[in-house]
Amino acid sequence: MTDTTSTLINQLRALVLLTQTEEQVARTRISQARTDAVRRELTQNADNAAARALEITEQLRALGGVPDVVTPTVGRLSAVIKATFEQAAPVEEALLTDLQLEHQLLDRATYLKVLADQAGKTDVRKLAEKLVDAHSATVEWLTVVLAEEAMGGPAALVPTPVQKVAGGVARAVNAPVRFWANTVNNAVDSVKSAGEETSDRFAAVTDRAHALSEAVRDTFAAGRGASLRRAEQIADREGDKDAAAAARSAREELGDVSADELPIKNYDTLSVGDAVKAVKSLKTAHDINVVIRYEETHKNRSNVASAAQTQLAALAKDAVGVDA
Repeated sequence: MTDTTSTLINQLRALVLLTQTEEQVARTRISQARTDAVRRELTQNADNAAARALEITEQLRALGGVPDVVTPTVGRLSAVIKATFEQAAPVEEALLTDLQLEHQLLDRATYLKVLADQAGKTDVRKLAEKLVDAHSATVEWLTVVLAEEAMGGPAALVPTPVQKVAGGVARAVNAPVRFWANTVNNAVDSVKSAGEETSDRFAAVTDRAHALSEAVRDTFAAGRGASLRRAEQIADREGDKDAAAAARSAREELGDVSADELPIKNYDTLSVGDAVKAVKSLKTAHDINVVIRYEETHKNRSNVASAAQTQLAALAKDAVGVDA
């Protein structure tokens, strides 16, 4: 076996492992999808990754390599470990590690393409080109999702309950509930120590955090909204524009705004079709964010939310220089 063939086999083995991990990561992200459209896209991505893993394995066998039966298990285990430990970090950190994985897959696929050229392996080159195209598209998608997050709008993926805690979502309940703030701090400490606990222990922490989030939301939502409105009124009266803006921003994040505060006139009277059309005319991430939060809190129309998400993605693509 030539040195080039051995190198090809080694790269194909590495790509199988990484692609198995990619598939499992995509499947864990499905539950974080904000809209049905994103959920379908992630499901398709996971299925495509599984198909690519099989194609890579076939090429590996064709070159005389023996697929490692442990590799799929290791790939899945890597994804589980990644999903577990990333909970202690904000969602954007999890997405950045996803992006690192895709860049590694893209770089290895590019390297494989050149190797195949040098070895005259046409079938391997065709596979490598397919992999390059697939991972280039995923890199672009993740870059746009991160840009949506950076622009302040609700990204295509929502954080898990524990990631919300780790990411400081307590800003939405900043004042006046000291009890909630203290509880959040305790939850963060628990999550940070999860690295030394078993998976069962971590799952228990996640479940408690989720239950806590739901309980706090139900118990304090009304009082929190009223307190923020009152704080905004007082700040306006005293001429403190910064404090008023902060209180309003917190209300908007909670979806606690009235229809007449939305950037779309007569929003509550619009049909789904008219609301979708109006959403597509919004030009700032802030306005889109306000509408999405309001829609999710008060109406929960999936078509409107998906249209708003698509418009936000278009702004994010423009911000990072990606062709729409």
